Amino acid sequence: MTIAKDPDELKREIKTLERLIEMAKDVITSEEEVKLKELRRAIKEGFEKIEEMKGNKKILIFTESKDTLNYLVEKIKSWGYRVNYIHGGMNIDERIKAEKIFRDETEIMVATEAAGEGINLQFCHIMINYDIPWNPNRLEQRMGRIHRYGQQKDVYIFNLVAEDTLEGKVLAKLFEKLEEIRNKLGSDRVFDVIGDVFEGKNLYQLIIDAITNAKSMDEILKELDIEPDEEYISKIKEILGESLATRFIDYTRIKEMAERAREYRLIPEFVEEFFKKAFQKLGGQIRNLKEGLIAIDSIPYEIRKIAESVEFKNRYGVIMRRYPKAAFDKEIAFKNPDAEFISFGHPLFEALLEWIIKNFADDAKKGAVFKDPSGNLDGFIWFYVGEVKDGKGTVAGRKILAIYDDGRDFREVNPAILWDLSPCKQEINESISDSDEERALEVAIDLVGKYKNEILKERKRQAEIKKKYGLRSLDYLIAKLDEELVELYERQAKGENVDLAIRNKEERKKRYEEARKELEEEIEREQSLTTTVPELFTVIRIIPEKLDMVESKEIEKIGMKIAMEYEKRHGREPEDVSAENLGFDIRSKGKGEVRYIEVKARAGVGDVALTPNEWLKAKRFKDQYYLYIVVNAATNPELYIVQNPVENLKVQEKVEVVRFIIPVEEWKNRGIKE
Repeated sequence: MTIAKDPDELKREIKTLERLIEMAKDVITSEEEVKLKELRRAIKEGFEKIEEMKGNKKILIFTESKDTLNYLVEKIKSWGYRVNYIHGGMNIDERIKAEKIFRDETEIMVATEAAGEGINLQFCHIMINYDIPWNPNRLEQRMGRIHRYGQQKDVYIFNLVAEDTLEGKVLAKLFEKLEEIRNKLGSDRVFDVIGDVFEGKNLYQLIIDAITNAKSMDEILKELDIEPDEEYISKIKEILGESLATRFIDYTRIKEMAERAREYRLIPEFVEEFFKKAFQKLGGQIRNLKEGLIAIDSIPYEIRKIAESVEFKNRYGVIMRRYPKAAFDKEIAFKNPDAEFISFGHPLFEALLEWIIKNFADDAKKGAVFKDPSGNLDGFIWFYVGEVKDGKGTVAGRKILAIYDDGRDFREVNPAILWDLSPCKQEINESISDSDEERALEVAIDLVGKYKNEILKERKRQAEIKKKYGLRSLDYLIAKLDEELVELYERQAKGENVDLAIRNKEERKKRYEEARKELEEEIEREQSLTTTVPELFTVIRIIPEKLDMVESKEIEKIGMKIAMEYEKRHGREPEDVSAENLGFDIRSKGKGEVRYIEVKARAGVGDVALTPNEWLKAKRFKDQYYLYIVVNAATNPELYIVQNPVENLKVQEKVEVVRFIIPVEEWKNRGIKE
């Protein structure tokens, strides 16, 4: 860009520029650049803040260009810090790897805008904007890298702005206004919606206008001088979703859904047990750390070999050489942002799973024999995989179906029942008839149909939300553009040159109309569900093996009746869920509480046993989990209650019968007699 009037003036301008470039080079070489000095000071202050808050020694620095990134990386290295980087030339795998290197090894990461895509850096609490983007939305995205759900500490952001430059004056006004709005709003969440705060303000154009003198500085600063009155603050709250939440969110339903999800999901303890057994079978070593964390110092060759394939990397990402801190529980990982969360979808877990399938899938398909220490099961369990697809061809749901066959009836059981059975090496020479297989398949088809109906019910609920908010929003935007176009057509008819504005709005309207049509079609396809024939995975034989402490069905019924009556007397609403094999027998709801109750009944007085499923659920629910022990059930029943048995009782784990034994003196001394 130049305002030279003739070639001679242009030549003089070029010479001036060359002189300025040489001066700039001298400044860079001598490290007298003010901005670089301020960066070094900001890094020092940042690490002091981290020490104060006892946070992770990590600082994220953003810059606009790769050249500046390379320059800063070299300078920061020369200052003695460990540093790495992310830029737009790196693919997603390289960026994820860089993120993990930053988390586990380096102190400082320098990033261009590429770090705003697919990378989560909640373990970092300090961010320095070396350059400020001329787009409020991009500034918002930067802050969102560390200031987001999961962040455990206060976030400090340093913005390096030279206030005595034209650009700096505009940016300084922007930050001054943000601070004023933050104070009026009473929340840091204003930084989550910077783009909306300055909606309709073209920051890039304002800075260009300042540089080219198209507008005076007073005019430009006036455009950013938003008045955060009551109406404006209400608008910001609306954008943040506070008003929407108050009006439309059913918190009671969300709480119920969350509780039910905790009960039915594959709990982290199951995933952890599976991973540890498989990893150690492969020769891997795991160190247990405090607070449910583990450390993996090296990865076995077989896993690394699986993870080396391009197909695997494209699907799951890159495996690290080691994991100094890892957790299988999302809540533990949430409290420790520098820990790796390992579960389904994680490259290490998926590579291990692939190794297991490759080496043991054929054996699993041959079936197996198990013993039931409770003595209740004597028959077969058929395992099928059921699948439901929608009109887009996408899998809407997959489910393992377990069907118990006792030779008379076929009924669904929870697949987690496997945890409560003990492996048996005994060979059984029994054949399965074709008619049995046909009956099992009929039951599986019926169960997949019910599963489809459950998904359809949820899809219909989601469709109503999409219609209510998605379609209505698009209708509003289209109508608004129609109004604006009518006004522009009138101005055009009067001779004004508004052709470009008309074309832009017509194109936008067309995009909205296409988006509306696509959304309508998507809503329909998502509700068009079909099922496939369930696939038989395997069949297992179960032999009863009754332990001494397992009582008869009649004694168990007495125990359940006493526990249910006790709950009702204390104003709670108990529900018998013992048939669902959830790891507890009763779900009891009271005022502001939910109790998960496991009932153990004895004809006399003696030790009681918990299954692995019950024990792991007790670990998960902690103070919400109760053990109700009913003794002398047949003659003179007495009820003992133990809250949070995992933390309050000493148990003996008996591996051979897969049970956790609680000695009589333990539950008697620790329990409360009612």
